[in-house]
Amino acid sequence: MTTAATESEVRKGGKAFAFALGLAVFATLLGLALTVWQIQRLSWKTELIARIEARISAAPVPLPPASEWASLQPSDYEYRNVTVSGTWVPQTDAKALALTDRGTGFWVMTPLKLATGEIVYINRGFVPQEMRDGFEVRPDTVTITGLMRVSEPGGLMLRPNDPAKGRWYSRDVTAMASAAGLAAPAPFFIDRRADADRDALPVGGMTRVSFPNNHLLYAIQFLALALVSAGGAVLLIRHRRRQAATSGN
Repeated sequence: MTTAATESEVRKGGKAFAFALGLAVFATLLGLALTVWQIQRLSWKTELIARIEARISAAPVPLPPASEWASLQPSDYEYRNVTVSGTWVPQTDAKALALTDRGTGFWVMTPLKLATGEIVYINRGFVPQEMRDGFEVRPDTVTITGLMRVSEPGGLMLRPNDPAKGRWYSRDVTAMASAAGLAAPAPFFIDRRADADRDALPVGGMTRVSFPNNHLLYAIQFLALALVSAGGAVLLIRHRRRQAATSGN
């Protein structure tokens, strides 16, 4: 009985050891894989930030022609500094919710009609919540300098846009144009640059460019996981060997 019980305990101990060792090895490999992934993400994010900063600081270039819009990818143009000329379309403004350093208010989104007939929405800037009304444009011909931005369809997760009531929680230029009875616009809009008077309403130049880059921290955390797991595997093996040596004696 004693011998049978001992053999059973040995088998159970062997299974527990194999399971624990397998878990430690798996955690080590997972940690190493995640470390490599985060290092790759760090490289990608660093290049992205450098590319965006270069676009923002570059001299403005003409807006791409309408013939190229359908083939443009956001990664090709977002935050590109451009100039565009056209004529304001009066009484078609849309006010989209804005949460900014100046407080809650609205982005004044106004369509600009190009000489070729296409519509491009211009984010003319921020106005405080209590000053929503007003800021209508006349059908003047203007030249705008600003940053190309990707349209924001749908609204917020829990607050969808309501075109019928003029409630916009995102800058969805396609829906805005449809609600205003305009032709389909460019698939992007332009954040207008700031005026010489930075307090003039609407306040331009408030594009928020923020790209969190915590991938190095994540890589260090995953590497620590791998090292701790590898250390655990070594300790398990040493403990198992000591047990085997003790049993042999």
